[in-house]
Amino acid sequence: MFLRILDRLEEILIATLIAAATLLIFVAVCQRYLVGVPFLYKYFYDFNLTWAQELCIYMFVWMAKFGAAYGVRTGIHVGVDVIVNMLPPARQKKVILFGLFAGAFFTFIVGTMGAKFVIELYPSDQVSPDLEMPRWIIFLCVPLGSYLMCFRFLQVAWNYIKTGELPHHNPAEVEGLEGSEAAAKALLAKESGR
Repeated sequence: MFLRILDRLEEILIATLIAAATLLIFVAVCQRYLVGVPFLYKYFYDFNLTWAQELCIYMFVWMAKFGAAYGVRTGIHVGVDVIVNMLPPARQKKVILFGLFAGAFFTFIVGTMGAKFVIELYPSDQVSPDLEMPRWIIFLCVPLGSYLMCFRFLQVAWNYIKTGELPHHNPAEVEGLEGSEAAAKALLAKESGR
C-alpha cells in the first residue's frame, strides 16, 4: 500500500512539475511577444513575469531529481549492459547486484551531503534573486530526490534477489492503453522476421 502511494505521488509530482513549467514558459513567451504589439502594449505591460524563467529552472531541477528515481524504478535509465550480458548467469547476477548497490551507496552519499548543505543553508536566510524564495527550499530536492533514488535502487535490488528480474521498459508499450502489449509483441515478431 505504501509503495503504491509513493509511486503515485512520484508520478503526480513529475507530471505536475513538467506541465506547470511548460504552461508557465508558454504564458511568459506569449506575454513577451504581445507587449511588442503596439495596440496590446497597454494590456500586457503591467503583467510582470520576470520571475518565470527562474521558477521553471527550479521546477525542472526538481522534476529531474524525482524523474531519476522514477527511471530507476521503471527501468528506463540508459545502461550499458553489453559486457554484463556476455557473462555467465551466476557472475551476471553478482555484477548487476554490485551495480545496484553501488548506485544506492552513491545516491545515499549525495543525499547525505545535500541534507548537510540544506541544514547549513537553512539559518542563513538566503533567498533566490527573482522569487525571493528561501534557498534551502530550492535545494531540498537534492536530499529528497537522492534518498528516493537510493530507496529505488534498493527496491530494485531486493526484487532482483527475489525474482531474478530487473524492471525493463518496452518502448512499444503504452501504459494504460489496451492491447498495447499484444501490439508490442506483434511488432517484435515482425522485427525479428526481417
